[in-house]
Amino acid sequence: MSTAPAGAELGAFLRAHRELLKPTDVGLTSTARRRTPGLRREEVASLSGVGIAWYTWLEQGRVTASRQVLEALARTLRLDPAGLRYAMRLAGHHEPVAPDDEGAERLAAAVQPVLDSWPASPAVLVDRHFDLLGWNSAWSALWGAPEAVPADRRNLMWLMAADRRLRAVLHDWEPLAMNVFQHFRAQAGSALADPRTGEVYRHLDTDAPELRHWWGCHSVAELTVRTVTVEPAGVGPVRLTLSSFHPVDDQSALVLLFTPADAVGHERMAGLAAHPPRVLVPASE
Repeated sequence: MSTAPAGAELGAFLRAHRELLKPTDVGLTSTARRRTPGLRREEVASLSGVGIAWYTWLEQGRVTASRQVLEALARTLRLDPAGLRYAMRLAGHHEPVAPDDEGAERLAAAVQPVLDSWPASPAVLVDRHFDLLGWNSAWSALWGAPEAVPADRRNLMWLMAADRRLRAVLHDWEPLAMNVFQHFRAQAGSALADPRTGEVYRHLDTDAPELRHWWGCHSVAELTVRTVTVEPAGVGPVRLTLSSFHPVDDQSALVLLFTPADAVGHERMAGLAAHPPRVLVPASE
């Protein structure tokens, strides 16, 4: 394991990837006059929109790079998402790198079998805006099918604050709902300024105006492990333990898992998932 300072480690990392590329990989003409493998520093600098002297200093560990510059270098050097995350961490940027729409679809497809492996435990995958990317049948049976919610409101914060089905099933829903908002602020970073976050907040203003202080305040907190009680119609009370984790492929995404806390709860949730209710309370009023 390297013990070099982060700046030197980042420089070595970028240099190694520069040397792996051929000029033709980035649309340049290859010549026989090259004495070293890979791209030249001036070629990487030009393709990335930075100065050759500055890029040289970056490889030497003498300067730091902004997120925007590292993203440009990553495109030039053909870094994969893991490589970009590593470069960001070495540069001191610890905020997760958000995937594009195609990356989100790949993540959802990869995580869906994991969600489905918990047939008696409601589970959901959300992105950095807390939009729902995937869920299992137990989630739909307990809280209501997300497909029944308009796509622009298919968001965990909206569900917690404005979905009447969820509030009807979850005992003492307010502490958990508030914690969801606090955790969103704690991890959102630049996503707080994204248009999508503004859109979600506007829907909340319209659909749950009495809770406006939740998304208007600045308190933050982690979404900690806790036990909640739910009571679906005709099933009886069930104690569920909430836990959460980040998929390794995208640290900005989050999986929430509600596991039955005892054998009775497991039996009731298994029965509910096998025979979900056909008539649901409307999502909002």
